[in-house]
Amino acid sequence: MAQIKIYALRSSYEGRQKSLSDIVHGCVVDAFALPKDKRFHRFILLEKTDFFFPEDRSDRYIIIEISCFEGRSVQTKKKLVRLLFERLDKDMGISAQDIEITISETPKENWGIRGLPADELQLNYKVEK
Repeated sequence: MAQIKIYALRSSYEGRQKSLSDIVHGCVVDAFALPKDKRFHRFILLEKTDFFFPEDRSDRYIIIEISCFEGRSVQTKKKLVRLLFERLDKDMGISAQDIEITISETPKENWGIRGLPADELQLNYKVEK
C-alpha cells in the first residue's frame, strides 16, 4: 500500500495531473512491486501565494509525500527515489533540483482499509522485509 500526495503550483501542473500520476505510479510499481491497480494519489495544487519554497527552485517545484506500510529495504526505497528523479526529468522535464520526496512508513496495524486493520488483510502483493 502506498498513499501519495503531490504538492505543486496550480499554474505549472493543472491539467498535467494524469501524466504526473502515471510516472509516479510506474515508479512505485517498479520499485515496490505493487499491483498496477493500487493507485492512490492526491494532488494538492496551490496558488503561488500559498506555496513558499527556496529561490533556487523554479515554478515546476514539487513535493511528493509517500505514506506506505513499513518493511521495505533501504535499497528498495532508494530505488524508488532514484526512479522518481530519473523519470520525472526524462518524461516531464522536471529537474532534480525541483523535486523533493519523503517516504513515511507506518506499521500495518496503523492503517484501516476495507473495514479492517491492514495487518488483518490478505494482500495480493508482498511487502519486503
